[in-house]
Amino acid sequence: MVRPVISRKVGYKPEVSYFKPRGIPMLDLTEVHLTVDEREAIRLADLQGLSHEEGGELMEVSRATFGRILRNARKVIADAIINGKAINIEGGNYEIVIKPRIFMCNTCNHEWEESPGTGRPEECPSCHDDDITRK
Repeated sequence: MVRPVISRKVGYKPEVSYFKPRGIPMLDLTEVHLTVDEREAIRLADLQGLSHEEGGELMEVSRATFGRILRNARKVIADAIINGKAINIEGGNYEIVIKPRIFMCNTCNHEWEESPGTGRPEECPSCHDDDITRK
């Protein structure tokens, strides 16, 4: 019996979906494929510094599944960087779900929204303190 494939939740969709090594003509390049959900796992773990558990919660998959997605993504990216290949980002089993990110300053209690994909704010826009919590 085959387990049903569950859509992974992706909270950010950048416009860029292709990378290639500089100075190598497209005709001479080998291409590797990174799925949209693999890119999301890289964004959550490596850019935002989330744990596998936190990343899995946001993508609505288990911690172990998140770890497998991340491992596959890192392998594709390493292959491209080490062997000079282009990266085509497309496909995968995903659903775009963009939720507002709300932060609160623990010093002045100011709340504000940040756009998805912008990373964690360094300080409160009101009092400039760095004691911030995501709600």
